[in-house]
Amino acid sequence: MSDRVVIVGASVGGVRTAQDLRRLGYDGDITVVGEESEQPYDKPPLSKQLLLGKQSEADISLLGEGGWDAIATEARLGVRATSLDIDSMVVNLADGEELEYDALVIATGVRPRTLSPELTELDSVFTVRELRDSRALAARAHLGPVVVVGAGFIGAEIASSFRSLGTEVTMTEALSTPFARALGPEVGGLLTDLHETNGVNLATEAAVTAIEKSGDLTLVRLVDGRVLEAATVVLGIGAVPNCEWLEGSGLKIEDGVFVDAGCAVLANGVGPHAEGVYAIGDVARQVDPSTNKDYRVEHWTNAVEQAHVVARQIVDPVAVPEPLKAPYFWSDQFGTKIQMVGRPAEATSVSLHHFETAGAERTVALYKNAGRLAAAVTLGWPRAIAACRKAWESGSSVADLPAVLADLADRARSAAI
Repeated sequence: MSDRVVIVGASVGGVRTAQDLRRLGYDGDITVVGEESEQPYDKPPLSKQLLLGKQSEADISLLGEGGWDAIATEARLGVRATSLDIDSMVVNLADGEELEYDALVIATGVRPRTLSPELTELDSVFTVRELRDSRALAARAHLGPVVVVGAGFIGAEIASSFRSLGTEVTMTEALSTPFARALGPEVGGLLTDLHETNGVNLATEAAVTAIEKSGDLTLVRLVDGRVLEAATVVLGIGAVPNCEWLEGSGLKIEDGVFVDAGCAVLANGVGPHAEGVYAIGDVARQVDPSTNKDYRVEHWTNAVEQAHVVARQIVDPVAVPEPLKAPYFWSDQFGTKIQMVGRPAEATSVSLHHFETAGAERTVALYKNAGRLAAAVTLGWPRAIAACRKAWESGSSVADLPAVLADLADRARSAAI
């Protein structure tokens, strides 16, 4: 067993790794390095509950009662890792400190993309990745119209939150159908209806060419010549993995850090392993043995599950990694819980299925590839996603799922009688 674990990244994956190590009986030293000076917090609420005032900053803390002391962990916050020497097994920090490790966990996550560096200098243009972003946006809700650039999940959640606060919102999308990039046009159309019904203005085929200040206003110029006036602009155009600090380390970094099924880092992308080095969460690019393809999954659940895998591997190096679970994601928009399992991008066809439950119609999108379930999306029906996840993990035929879901709907109606 390792005597000293260094975790780079005070993210949900990094903190959960430390917590799981202690829960599994690890009694060595643990140090967590975090670039932010804030105590670790959960990030999904930044664009939802925290922005809406439904949760406080204390509510989203990742540390339990007793904080770091409760898990006997040393925290180095407000300092970033600058390089890694896998031969000497040392992490170098920006303040000049060198941390030796027996096991290293890379949990540095991602950062938001931006359109151009100069936009970060505009006080009215924001991305949403840190607590300070959510604080600032909450304070601006009363200032006037908001333009959200990018109709992905972050953009959609921000649009939903601001509209719920009574703010005028326009959401732009470069494609012809919002949300189509992630979910395809079929489900994209359903979410488009949800946003339009709730008063969001949608501008499609609307690539942004410039964002500039004009007095108190911020002008968002679109490729077709339209100009949108805003008090606040929020960019939600994807994310970039934080792995530049690993350049020159001998690890293969290509839109993430390559890992095997146990999250052990591969020195050149295929092997051999870098001794004692693991990567988890948004920054990890993992090979799926069933497809022999590598994926980087930017989902909260994935980071938590991988944290447990790594903690178990550190405590018991000969343990066999558990089979990969279905990628799972959720989003809350206008009171509707949208849940997804699997990988929609791998589907060759999509079918929409509608079910009557207890006084409500529920919609499920089933994505098919070679007869198997590639992905599923449910709108407002959490119980159905469990059945879909089970089907994905067992490799079940899509043809069997509608009957399973119809039975769920029947039972919901019966329970309501």
